Amino acid sequence: MLELKQISMHYGAGSGRIEVLQDISLQVKQGEFAAVIGPSGCGKSTLFKLIGGLLQPTAGEIWLEGKDITGKAGHISYVPQQNTLFPWRSVESNAALALEVAGTPKEAALAEARTWLPRIGLSGYDKAYPETLSGGMQQRVSFLRALLSPQELMCLDEPFGALDALTRAEMQQWLLDIWEEHRRSVLLVTHSIEEALFLADRVYVLSPKPARIVQEITVPFARPRTAQTMTMPEFVALRQQIHALLGAR
Repeated sequence: MLELKQISMHYGAGSGRIEVLQDISLQVKQGEFAAVIGPSGCGKSTLFKLIGGLLQPTAGEIWLEGKDITGKAGHISYVPQQNTLFPWRSVESNAALALEVAGTPKEAALAEARTWLPRIGLSGYDKAYPETLSGGMQQRVSFLRALLSPQELMCLDEPFGALDALTRAEMQQWLLDIWEEHRRSVLLVTHSIEEALFLADRVYVLSPKPARIVQEITVPFARPRTAQTMTMPEFVALRQQIHALLGAR
């Protein structure tokens, strides 16, 4: 389980001090899909940098699986908005990278990656290079690399934000199908209300900067979910509720 305890973050000092996060406390339980939603520039990506140990919070603690990981890197797997595939590595080699870093011999890592490619819709693309793939296909490889890492918690930083609307909808359904099968703990950062409600079990709504949690929402829609879920009156009502909350301070 991931637990953030009263996390605050600011940059600079004196008159140049910028408050980014204010007293953020949240949890992601074992096997849970949680989402953080907030307006652009509110500090969502900063939150991930803190969880990943790339930044040290001004105040508060970050715990994972009962251990204090505040300011410590290497405890999560991460999928950014823009894919970070290495252009000189093939699809299978990119996907296997997390296993190699974790100490798996290269050939064994490649063999494991190959078994997964058909399951994520990339059968036959083992030897292809990232430049030959569509944006959605590249993100599938990025997601598989994170899925194959030994870390239990996956952090997704607006992973579909750079995709067109149709591809984004397809990738959201694809992600749900993969997650339903494996139930890894996931924390998604997004600025899309529909995406948060469609994917997550629980949604934390952030205010504008300095970001604080204005409401924690338990998503009531049963799984498995489909595109029809987003047309339900309850979905529309909850979307409107969150839209109103996003302007709260």
